[in-house]
Amino acid sequence: MKIRVFERVASFMKRQERPFKVNMVRAGFQYFLTCLIQQYQPIYIVGLGANPLQLGFVVGIGGIAGAAISMPAGWLADRYGIRRMFLLGLPLVALGSLIFALSPNWLMTIPALLITLLSQQILMTVCPMVCGRYLRMEERATGMQMCDTFSATLGMISPLIAIVIITEFGGLSPDGIRPLYVLQTIGFLLLFLLVLRHYRDIIAGQTSSRFSGWKGLLGGMGDIFVKGTNVKRWMLYKALSDVSWFLSLIYLPLFAAEVKGADQFVLGGMATASMLLPILLAIPMGRLADTIGRKKVIYMATPLNSLSILLLIYAANPIMLLVSGALHGFFTLGFVTEVAISQELVPTSLLGTWWGILSLLSGIMGVLGPIFGGLTWSFLGPVYVFIFILLVETSKITLLWLSMPETLKVKRDIRERVPETASRTEISSKSDLYSISHVLTK
Repeated sequence: MKIRVFERVASFMKRQERPFKVNMVRAGFQYFLTCLIQQYQPIYIVGLGANPLQLGFVVGIGGIAGAAISMPAGWLADRYGIRRMFLLGLPLVALGSLIFALSPNWLMTIPALLITLLSQQILMTVCPMVCGRYLRMEERATGMQMCDTFSATLGMISPLIAIVIITEFGGLSPDGIRPLYVLQTIGFLLLFLLVLRHYRDIIAGQTSSRFSGWKGLLGGMGDIFVKGTNVKRWMLYKALSDVSWFLSLIYLPLFAAEVKGADQFVLGGMATASMLLPILLAIPMGRLADTIGRKKVIYMATPLNSLSILLLIYAANPIMLLVSGALHGFFTLGFVTEVAISQELVPTSLLGTWWGILSLLSGIMGVLGPIFGGLTWSFLGPVYVFIFILLVETSKITLLWLSMPETLKVKRDIRERVPETASRTEISSKSDLYSISHVLTK
């Protein structure tokens, strides 16, 4: 059985384009570097002198930079290529990590977060475009979950390394956490060299002539709402999902440390546990999403993520915190399936602009969510932040159930619709004729 699984994985990877494979490596090691610090960054900023309310404002200010770059990043990727945007984002995120490493107080983390969130938003905007451009629709969720499995495997190792480094350099304090940012800086520069040497855009962006100037940015936005399917409803869903993500990312480790008394070992264990389920279930969940439907997978994942929040609220010992961390992995499984849905709501030629819009929305939620969380933590109490997350999760699953169609109902394989002699670029340029938005609106 195991041999058959490995054979299927090898067969899947063998028939994929080189850009997808290189990006899978880049995304996996980027996630490894992110997970080094993800659990400890709020504690680092608070350790440098900020309180939870100031933490929310610091992250909110940083989110402004991410929101500002989102739309231009998607449009520029469509026009100038995904590779150039990777080569812009990776050295910038390395610079942000370096500023974090050198910060003497919490005020210096503001420019660090501005640069980090700006660069991460660039990378988050263009990364899904690789899957949208190089994976067939009926394999897209599987491919994305396979990439997530690889990332989760590295992300599971990362917190264990962080525990060793933090313990060696003085424990759960700024001095103990600071070396992680140095390691991050070096790692992102190495990823820059990887992309520079090995990534090439085989299929060019399909921006039409009327998108040749900056006015094309607004023109592309207009086309999203004309040619796309249920994009306004999906934007509302994604806004709710992003709020839940940002609040969990910032306040979950702080809550575990300050309210539940978790040390670096428990926090690292929670981060490692959260990667366990994506490693074990990512590919099966991807296959389910490609067979029974995207929505049903999200219906399964979202309640289990909510259960992780409930366990966190009522955790009385480290074991419950670790179980909560493990179940939080269902958020990642649901999120990857959300990305698959996002790919299928607009024509392929508008993916860059569409991801720019979604990233702009995410950036706005990245400003409002942390500020709201900081106010809630300071004036109502820490537990109310997580009660609000539960309300958001309930709202988004209700919205999905009542108002969004199942995108898997429409099968699309462009290579079966054009002559075998057609080039990859010709196939891509013809994809609009068979875009899911056109079929669904017939």
